[in-house]
This record gives sequence, structure tokens and C-alpha cells, in this order.
Amino acid sequence: MADRVDLLGNRAMSQNNGSSDISLKQVFTTGEAADICKVSQQTIIRCFDSGRLKGFRVPGSRFRRIPREELLRFMRDNEIPTDRMESGKHRILVVDDDNQIVELFVDLLGSDDRYELRTANTGYDAGILTESFKPDLMILDYMLPDINGNVVCETVRKNPALNGMKVIIVSGVVNQGEIDDLLQSGADEFIKKPFNIEVLQNRIGALLEM
Repeated sequence: MADRVDLLGNRAMSQNNGSSDISLKQVFTTGEAADICKVSQQTIIRCFDSGRLKGFRVPGSRFRRIPREELLRFMRDNEIPTDRMESGKHRILVVDDDNQIVELFVDLLGSDDRYELRTANTGYDAGILTESFKPDLMILDYMLPDINGNVVCETVRKNPALNGMKVIIVSGVVNQGEIDDLLQSGADEFIKKPFNIEVLQNRIGALLEM
């Protein structure tokens, strides 16, 4: 078949694939490809089996492998950001209408070369950016000028393309019932304002498995 990939060449690449840095990996499993593309593993498998995403099967098994350049082609064709593949950075979106809070995050995370940062001031802008930027993690204020953060969270959770995204909601609310409602909307973490910077950094690292 014309779309078959040279197994020997790809086996050689996989043997040199010891680094966990995405920007250095040359061959990916379907699970890794799903995590990078922010889709389910079954979606990647269906694309592979239909020929939309080309690769090879490990000899003697049913395991699928996808070469780096083919995954990049697939991502570009489907308008999936390739920043993480090319830079190895984690994408973070900060959503808050308080400019001082936004500036704090820009100072805190924007100078860290492990992250690529985007910011938004409204729920509407957050929705647009999650579609185009596809963040690995969103830090989301609860009280926004147009819609509340829990509505933003519920909306993005309905998008299968954002399945792997983590969400931290930050808010000054103190009522435990409200906090429970925020977590039920799909947030992974709730952090109360004013927050401890070191605690927040630790939670970011844990959610991104750094």
C-alpha cells in the first residue's frame, strides 16, 4: 500500500525515543497522540484505522505507532496547535477580569520557560481561546463580567477536543455548597482568593504531572 510506513526506519526511531520530552520524541503511541491532540484515544485509533492518520503496527502485535512528522501533518490538517510538539511547553490559559491578577500570572508563569501563556478577561474570550489555543490547563476566575466561570467550565467540558484539559477555578467564595457546585461543573481544583502562590504553583505542577 502507498501509505505504508517503512517499519525498519520507524523501529530505529523508536529505539532512540528514550526522552520523555515531547519536543524530542520521534514515535508516539495512540495514547500519547490523543493526549497531545486533546482528543480521546478511540478518536486517534479510528483515524489511524481509516487511513486519515498514517503509521505502522508493531510487528507481532496490534499496537499502533505514529511517526512524529505524520502526527504533525495530522495536527496541522485539523487545525490542532502544534506548539507543544515543537516547544515541549505546557499551554496555560488564565481567565480573569482583574488586570492585577492577570499581571501576576504573567509575571509568575510567563517567565517560566516550561509554559506558554495566554490570557482572557471574559468568558466569551475564554471560549474562543480554548478552541484555538487548546490549553493543557485553564486557571479560571469564578466571577467574570459576562458569564460565571462555572458556565465556562461546563461549556468546555462538553467539547471532546478538550478532554485532557485541566481546570483550576479561583474565587473568593467561602460557602462550601458553592465550592461543591464549582467542582461539579467540571473543575479539577478550587483555590480560594487570595491564594498562596507556592500552593498554586504546586497544584499546577501536579495537574500537569510535571
